[in-house]
Amino acid sequence: MKKLKLLLPVVALLLFVTSCISVRVVADYDQEADFKSYKTFAFYKTGIDKAEISDLDKKRILRSIEKEMLARGFVKSDNPDILVNIMTKANKRINVNNNFGWGWGGGLGFGGWGWNPWIWGGNSAWVTSRVEGVLYIDLIDTKKKELVWQGRGAGNLIGDRGNIEKKEARIQEFVEEIMKEYPPVADAQ
Repeated sequence: MKKLKLLLPVVALLLFVTSCISVRVVADYDQEADFKSYKTFAFYKTGIDKAEISDLDKKRILRSIEKEMLARGFVKSDNPDILVNIMTKANKRINVNNNFGWGWGGGLGFGGWGWNPWIWGGNSAWVTSRVEGVLYIDLIDTKKKELVWQGRGAGNLIGDRGNIEKKEARIQEFVEEIMKEYPPVADAQ
C-alpha cells in the first residue's frame, strides 16, 4: 500500500505530461504540383458539411485555417486556385496498466523477521482513457480537380467541454502544426 501511495504522484505527473503532448503531424503531397502557382483559396463547403463535428467546432477550425492561409500570402476568392477541405475523426484510447511484482528477498515472514524466498508484490491495475482527435486538411487543385496536399494532425483533445478558451487554443495548435508542413519542401537528394 505504501508503494502505491508513492507511485500515485508519479502516475499523476505522467498523465499530465502525456496529456500536454503536442500534435503529431504527417503531410503528403503530389510531387508534380506547382505549389508556387497557388495564390487564392476557398473552402470546399460540400466536403466540410460532411465532417462529423459540431458546427461551432467547424467554424473554429475554418477560422484557424483561414488565418494560416492568409499568413502564407493566400487571398480568399470566389474563383480559387485551391479548395480547402477538412475531415475529422475521434478515437477513444483506453490504456490498462497491470502491475504484478515478485522476486527474491528477505522480509516479514510467518514467524516474524526472517528469510522468505518469495516476496510477492501486489496486483494493481490502472485504467486511463483519453480522446485522440485527428484533423485532416486537404488542398485540392481546382483546375485538375485533384488532391495536391494533405496534412494530418493527431493528438489529445481537451476533455473539458466547458472551457471554450482551451478548446479554441487547442484547435489553433492543431491547425498551426499541420500548416507548418505547407508548402512542402522536396526531399534533399
